[in-house]
Amino acid sequence: MVIIVKQNTKEERIRELIQWIESQNLRTHISTGDFSTVIGVIGDTSKLDEDLISGLDIVEGVKRVSEPFKSANRKFHPLDSVIEVGADKIKVGHGNFAIIAGPCSVESEDQIISVAKSVKAAGATMLRGGAFKPRTSPYDFQGLKADGIELLLEAKRETGLPIVTEIMNANHLPLFEDVDVIQVGARNMQNFELLKELGKTRKPILLKRGLANTIKELLMSAEYIMASGNENVILCERGIRTFETATRNTLDLSAVPVLHELTHLPVIVDPSHATGVARYVKPMALAAAACGADGLIIEVHNDPPHALCDGAQSLRPEQFEDVAKAVRRVQAAALAED
Repeated sequence: MVIIVKQNTKEERIRELIQWIESQNLRTHISTGDFSTVIGVIGDTSKLDEDLISGLDIVEGVKRVSEPFKSANRKFHPLDSVIEVGADKIKVGHGNFAIIAGPCSVESEDQIISVAKSVKAAGATMLRGGAFKPRTSPYDFQGLKADGIELLLEAKRETGLPIVTEIMNANHLPLFEDVDVIQVGARNMQNFELLKELGKTRKPILLKRGLANTIKELLMSAEYIMASGNENVILCERGIRTFETATRNTLDLSAVPVLHELTHLPVIVDPSHATGVARYVKPMALAAAACGADGLIIEVHNDPPHALCDGAQSLRPEQFEDVAKAVRRVQAAALAED
């Protein structure tokens, strides 16, 4: 249920209404805008008398929310959420465009620091790098694990870039204490026990869409994190599996405007995993920026032919610099149109 409170209602009256609702063993989510306050009610709202609430002099209207995702729903939170990352509070969402770049896997200190310096110089706002790597084959490189996180933290000390890395198991959470953004990969999008544990943290969570999951399922996974108390969620479209074999996945850019319509959460795009081919990353990154994405996450390696993971889709630093410049031109053109 969504309760729209009339403009200029006194805070005391709003608090009284919220206290009464919560006394019914329901939870509330408050969104305050320039012209109204929206109270989202979460739980079994059948116990609330809609006519009674509508008749209150401070209430402008009451709406039932039919979708199963509540906290992530734009009806509950009409304004775009802005997620703040790291000590410098780098913003993502509502016009704040993030560029996350780095190698698929952390391989060595020299490699990750070299890439971190080059992507920062090119305009990246965060550094990505895999320490724990879910691989299709058990014989492939699985990442440096805890040592990989330590190397990421060293790169952060060298460059000041916040770090983004993937978690695979809730038992690893203590290792992520100094990680700025915890990524949930496509294979773990519906690992609900992991999502609930991440909901108990306050760290930003980058949630990737599963390779065979619908938009609604992505939003329900975000709901698991938010229902446990953590509202700092960034969604990521990274391509879905179709019958097409020319690319690694099929990048569903239509998901960006659809998600923006359904949810207040920021939406970024991963053109690297979506295409699996380095030469396709630039056009898809530009398309993502043009269709309203709130950011990009791009794989960059200083020596792609010898990368231990996903070299075929990784850009060289100079290629990433070219992409970053072109993306900024697209953004500038979009702003000029507005």
